[in-house]
Amino acid sequence: MSTDTPRRPASDRRWSAAVLSAALAVSAGTLAAPAFGSPAKAATGETAATPTSTKTAKRSWWIDPSVTTLPEVNAVIGTQAVWARKDTAGRQLTGKGVGVALIDSGIAPVTGLAQPGKVVNGPDLSFESQAPNLKNQDTFGHGTHMAGIIAGRDPAVKAGDESKGTGFVGVAPDAHLVNLRVATADGAVDVSQVIAAIEWATTHRNDPGVNIRVLNLSFGTDSLQDPLYDPLSYAVEAAWRAGIVVVVSVGNDGATATRVGNPALNPYVIAVGGSDIAGTVATRNDDTIGAFSTKGDTTRHADLVAPGRSIGSLRDPGSFIDATYPEGLVADGTGRYFKGSGTSQAAAVVSGAAALLLQQRPTLTPDQVKKLLTSTAVPMKGVDSIAQGAGQLNVNAAITAATPATAKAAQTFPKALGTGTLEGARGTAHVADPDSGVELTGERDIMGQAWNPKTWTVTAAAGKSWTAGTWNGAVWAGSDWNGTSWSSKTWNGTTWTARSWSGSVWTARSWSSAAWTATGWSARSWSARSWSARSWSGSYWSSRTWA
Repeated sequence: MSTDTPRRPASDRRWSAAVLSAALAVSAGTLAAPAFGSPAKAATGETAATPTSTKTAKRSWWIDPSVTTLPEVNAVIGTQAVWARKDTAGRQLTGKGVGVALIDSGIAPVTGLAQPGKVVNGPDLSFESQAPNLKNQDTFGHGTHMAGIIAGRDPAVKAGDESKGTGFVGVAPDAHLVNLRVATADGAVDVSQVIAAIEWATTHRNDPGVNIRVLNLSFGTDSLQDPLYDPLSYAVEAAWRAGIVVVVSVGNDGATATRVGNPALNPYVIAVGGSDIAGTVATRNDDTIGAFSTKGDTTRHADLVAPGRSIGSLRDPGSFIDATYPEGLVADGTGRYFKGSGTSQAAAVVSGAAALLLQQRPTLTPDQVKKLLTSTAVPMKGVDSIAQGAGQLNVNAAITAATPATAKAAQTFPKALGTGTLEGARGTAHVADPDSGVELTGERDIMGQAWNPKTWTVTAAAGKSWTAGTWNGAVWAGSDWNGTSWSSKTWNGTTWTARSWSGSVWTARSWSSAAWTATGWSARSWSARSWSARSWSGSYWSSRTWA
C-alpha cells in the first residue's frame, strides 16, 4: 500500500470556472501540504530505430487494462534502447545533468519525485504562494502527473535496471526538474504569471545546479492575436533564442479545430500533438491521433506527436483532479498512479526525449534538437498529415541520427516583436475576485503593474526581465537561494494601493489560498482536455473513455 499521505480539505473555499459560454460553480477545499511518499514501479521492452518491437512491456505493476503505462510509452518511442547507450563521458543516457523547467501547477513530493536533487524549486508565482503550507506544492495534480512522465524515478530502481519494470521510471529518469508553479487548486492562473515564469527560467537558466535546457509548457490560451506580436509567444521565443528547448502542447480541441493554442502558435517552439497507441506495443500500424488533439492548419499544426491517451503517471493524493475524478485512479492496488489524456501528456513525453538528446550532445541548439526529433519521427499510416506533423516521436532514432549542421537546422521564421496586448494573449481566460466578481483584464499584470511592451521586449530579449525577485516593476518573489529553493515574498496590501482591479485597496488576504478563482478557466488552458474538460463534467476521466 502507498504511504503517500492524501491532503485533506482544511477549510471551505469558493471558486468558479467559466468554460466557453457555460459556467459551472463548484466548491472545493483548501488543501494542506502533502507528505512524502511510498514504493514504486515501471519499464521495459526493446525498440529499434523504427519502433516495431515485438516485445511487450511489462505490466505487472499496473493491472488496470485501461491505462497506457510508461513502460509501454517508453517501448513505443524507443526510450529503453536509449537507456542502454552512453554519452561521451561514459554515463548512461538517462537525462543526467539536464534541467527541465516545468511551468505548471507545482510538483508534489510523492515517491518518484521526492529524492534529493530531483526537484529544484524556483519561485512559486501562483496565488497560493502566500499560504506557507502550499508554497511549491501541487494542489491541482496536473504538474505532478507531467513531472512523473518527464523525469520520475523510484529510488529503488538501480542504474541499468530502468527497463526491468521494478519501479516507476519516466522518459528521462535522471534529469532534474525546476518547479515553476503558476496554477492553484482550481487551475487559476493569469497569462502574466506564465510569462513571468518563462522569463524567470530564461534569466536563471545557467544558475549553479539548475542548467535549464528544456522548458515544458502544457498550457495554452485561445488567443486570436497574431503570434508575431503576442507577448506570450514572444516570451517563449526569447527563451528559445537563449538556448532553451521549449516544448508546448497544441491543445485539446480535437480534429475539427484549425487553430492551435497560444503559444504553440509560435513557429519556433516544438508544438506537440497527442497520439493513441491503441493499447498495443508490438505494432505501430494501429496507432492514430488522439481524438482530443487539436489538428491546426497548414500554417501551424503539431510538429510531431507522442503518446497522449490514457497515460498513467504519478498520482497527487488529495489534489483537485484526484478528488474530482476518482475513476482516474489506476487499479493496481498501490494507490500511486493516475491516468489522463491530453496533449499535455504528449508534450511531457517529448520534453523527456529532448533531455536525453541534450545529455548525449549538450552543445545542440534548440533548432538542432527540433530538427533531430522531427526528421526522425515515424509517419503514421492512414493518419491526417496535418494533425500528425512529422509523425510519432522515435527518440532512439533521434539519438542515433547524425547531428544536423547548425545552418541547415536553423529556423528562419520572422522574429517575434512582442508588441501586442497582454489582454489579447489571455484570450477568453481571466482570473477574477470571487467576492466581487471583478476580472483581471486589460494591460496590467496580477500585481496591478501597467504593461509596457516597448520596455518589456527589450529586457525580455536580453534575458534580464527579472532583477532579484522583481519582475515588471513589482516584487514577485524573494531573491535568496538555499540550495534547493528560491525564497518567497509576502504580497502585502500596499502592493495594491491605487492599482486594484476594482478601484479599492487589496489586502494580503485577497491573495491567500482561500480567495482566488478562475472564471475564464477553459479546456484550452493547461492544454489537457482530460484535466479540465470543456464542462468540468469529468467525461474524459470516466471509465468508458478508457475502455
